[in-house]
Amino acid sequence: MAEDTSSGERTETPSSKRREDFRKKGQVAQSREVQTAAMFTILLLFWIYFARTFWGDIQELVTTVWKVSGEYAITTHSVMQLAYNLAINLAKALAPLFLVALITGFFASFVQIGWLFTTTPLMPDFAKLNPLTGMARFFSKRSLIEVIKSLLKVGLIGWIAYKTVAGEFSNALLLTEMPVDATIQYLATTSALVMAKVAAIMIFLAALDYGFVRYEMEEKMKMTKQEQKEEMKESDGDPHIKSKIRSLQQQMARRRMMAAVPQADVVITNPTHFAVAIQYKAGEMDAPVVLAKGQDLVAEKIREVAREHDIPLVENPPVARLLHSRVEVGQAIPDELFKAVAEILAYVYSLKGVKK
Repeated sequence: MAEDTSSGERTETPSSKRREDFRKKGQVAQSREVQTAAMFTILLLFWIYFARTFWGDIQELVTTVWKVSGEYAITTHSVMQLAYNLAINLAKALAPLFLVALITGFFASFVQIGWLFTTTPLMPDFAKLNPLTGMARFFSKRSLIEVIKSLLKVGLIGWIAYKTVAGEFSNALLLTEMPVDATIQYLATTSALVMAKVAAIMIFLAALDYGFVRYEMEEKMKMTKQEQKEEMKESDGDPHIKSKIRSLQQQMARRRMMAAVPQADVVITNPTHFAVAIQYKAGEMDAPVVLAKGQDLVAEKIREVAREHDIPLVENPPVARLLHSRVEVGQAIPDELFKAVAEILAYVYSLKGVKK
């Protein structure tokens, strides 16, 4: 029972294949807080650069409205036209901010997970329609953590914003006595101060959240020992199938080797344990080549084929053993064995000469 329990625990480091499978499903370590923090920070920097232009446009818009307000004929058409003009001008003023936010959000996501395009999360999952499963997810540990994180974030940011604005309350009372440009300047400075403090808080929260998300994903991807064994079996293949394939490959290689024996000039034997078929073509080969070799039953088969094709069998146990252990099929014999093999070939050629 103890072994069954331990084998079901996810204690093994996730493999590269498991990481890739999670990635294909869109399950990656991505923190939304990083995107939010990046947006706040970039928008703050952009705000500092863009604030003068933005507030200048707002000031011009407000001044224009105030100037014509006294002589403005209030009708349904005029109010709709005024609202339309205000919306267009405000959209033009805010367009650069929205564009920067969009680009920043994309790059914040790209930096965390790289380029990833998958449609798996978009596929319908009917299991999620189960109300019991939905309630379980709603009251899960993950949901509770997300709620706590959101409440802490909103509370902290709200408190920072409140303290900043409250510190400027005495100055805000003087806004009614200030000219329009001074009021706009004051609002811009206060907004930048609030955003700077919020950005600092968001960067801190993003760092904590990203670390937690990565830890959580690593824990989720961990494997049980059984999963690890099954994955290794899938990637490496079933041992029984691999053994069968190796056996078939060996049989095919042995058939090819036996088919080459009739081309040999001589078969050097042990005389019963080893057999090595040698071929040498003067002018075409730098050294004799091993066409076939074998031990015991394979050696007996090589000798049998050699006899069928009238290929000389020469008993030389030391040379046969060395050739069998040191030279692979298709390879030329090494220099240190060249003299011994040459003497055997010379003897064979002399026998053939006698026969002639």
